[in-house]
Amino acid sequence: MSDSRVANIVDGSARTLAHAISQVENDAPDAESLLEAIYSHTGSAYRLGITGPPGAGKSTLVNELTIRYRQADEKVGIITVDPSSPFSGGAILGDRLRMGRHYLDDQVFIRSMATRGNHGGLARRSQEVGDLLDAAGFTIIIFETVGVGQAELDVMQAVDTTLVVLVPESGDDIQLMKAGIIEIADVFAINKADRDGAGQLHHLIDQMLTHKEPAGAWQTPVVETSAARGEGIDDLYQQLQRHHNFLSESGGKEHKRLDREKLRVQDQVASVLAGRFWTPERRIMLDSLLGSASPYQLARDIVMAGTVDGK
Repeated sequence: MSDSRVANIVDGSARTLAHAISQVENDAPDAESLLEAIYSHTGSAYRLGITGPPGAGKSTLVNELTIRYRQADEKVGIITVDPSSPFSGGAILGDRLRMGRHYLDDQVFIRSMATRGNHGGLARRSQEVGDLLDAAGFTIIIFETVGVGQAELDVMQAVDTTLVVLVPESGDDIQLMKAGIIEIADVFAINKADRDGAGQLHHLIDQMLTHKEPAGAWQTPVVETSAARGEGIDDLYQQLQRHHNFLSESGGKEHKRLDREKLRVQDQVASVLAGRFWTPERRIMLDSLLGSASPYQLARDIVMAGTVDGK
């Protein structure tokens, strides 16, 4: 790994950063060595996850919050995760257009990433891209997910603060989501609160929060906003700042960082072991045994055959 390349990223070269992100996202041969090289420059950024159903106005909220962070002289990296194009595999919603006012600001970096079949709300390499932004000196990294649902709880494990954005119409569906949605939210925003039903949804969330396990002294706030009108954004920004300060003062930010690293180490170990285990011989064995027994029995047989062979 070129020392000058790492230095360029740390010095904030947007071109080098963009190229590095592409290499990591596409699993280029030297992607892992690049991530190792920049690791010592990571760990300072505050990571904010914003999730919610499609059409909740997440991108508009990200745009408004970015304005506040820039007014506070923060350097903002934005990772927006979109459904993949069925033809190219790339992101298809064009977040740069939706956040156009920040495009020429060299203290804001916006990157769209495709899910590429990942079902966790984030793209597969989102956290690694976050590390690159962290190393490049971005103090706030915003992850905007595809949407919210039972399977999209990994955003909670990827960030320091999770903002769940709902709209008044979400009241009909929230009962279906509540098993996960209450657990992942550090802050709730009811966006488009000028519509009918905002008050009822606010009351419903308050009721659900009474059953949530408390996170120390933190009580999950619910903020009503209308991002398109710029209403309630300052209050939401203050609540996010409160949670950021709460984590910093309680040691929660460092605890979350170590939890993220633990999960990534476990994933990396599983990937390395799987790569070593699935030799060409074992893949042939798998193909030859398919249909002869249950998947559980076949798995045991293949593992035992590898143990006997000493491989």
